[in-house]
Amino acid sequence: MNRRRLIVLALVVVLAVAAFATRGFGLMPGRPETELSLYGNVDIREVDLGFRVGGRIAAIGVDEGAKVTQGQPLATLDTATLDSRIAEADARIAQAQANYDKARNGARSQDVAQARARVAAAQAVYDNAQRDYARRQTLVGPGAISRDVWEQTRADRDRAAAQLAEARQGLSLLQAGSRREDVAAAAADVRSAQAARASVATDRSDTRLVAASAGTVVTRAREPGAIVQPGETVLTLTIDRPMRVRAYVAETDLSRISPGMKVAVTADGNPKTYRGTIGTIAPRAEFTPKSVETENLRTDLVYQVRVIVDDPDDALRQGQPVTVRVVGARVRHGD
Repeated sequence: MNRRRLIVLALVVVLAVAAFATRGFGLMPGRPETELSLYGNVDIREVDLGFRVGGRIAAIGVDEGAKVTQGQPLATLDTATLDSRIAEADARIAQAQANYDKARNGARSQDVAQARARVAAAQAVYDNAQRDYARRQTLVGPGAISRDVWEQTRADRDRAAAQLAEARQGLSLLQAGSRREDVAAAAADVRSAQAARASVATDRSDTRLVAASAGTVVTRAREPGAIVQPGETVLTLTIDRPMRVRAYVAETDLSRISPGMKVAVTADGNPKTYRGTIGTIAPRAEFTPKSVETENLRTDLVYQVRVIVDDPDDALRQGQPVTVRVVGARVRHGD
């Protein structure tokens, strides 16, 4: 009898343990999950650096593997040709400026005085011709002078009058100064020459290749002495900071996370746990990338999640597969 009771008691204990382990044989709700694991890779962020202008590489100051800071000079081109163009542009500016000053200032006092002297000389010639004309006019009728002499006298008077008028107009132009249109045109020539010089100066400044951001040189594609074309890659730079992780969340878990949540990032073989923050979640779904190796997600629709790592170091490398744990994830709907 006691043996039968022991058997029944043992069966009750076994059933109780099985019910607890299987959540009431699947009929009882368990504790809701509050942690979510996502899988992805550290983003590969690279930029190909090249000169905006072409030319011969004079020097490259970094090698592959070198860490650089933002604004650090990396390479330079030979500037001899551009220096000559700048000198030529400076000469054109000086010439255009001189023409503008001449147009704006008008004639010199010496030029005006010279024009007045021409008017006085022309006036004297005209007065003499007019006296001859008046004296001979009374002689041509009685025949005291020939008709040819009279015609020559009149022609001399008319020519002297024209020369006097021309001299007076010349003096008037000098006194009036340059036309506004001529001054404006001269000023435009100065601005054009200055713009051409600025363009050459910009080209010269672009003979220095600097790092747009901090990072690591991964490729040195060209060497000093090589002739490069505008935009041709000389160096390839990885952007180390900020470090971003591209992970993926299943459609069924999408409602459990949101931007701003804190996460923990780990990588295989790396004992450190990195802190991070969910930055953005893609607005549209995609099929699970091949780089995500979890079997239950391979054929499902997922959403890309961008995580910003708050405390990265050199042990966390670009392209490395990582696991992202969202400790404070919300409870899945229906759990």
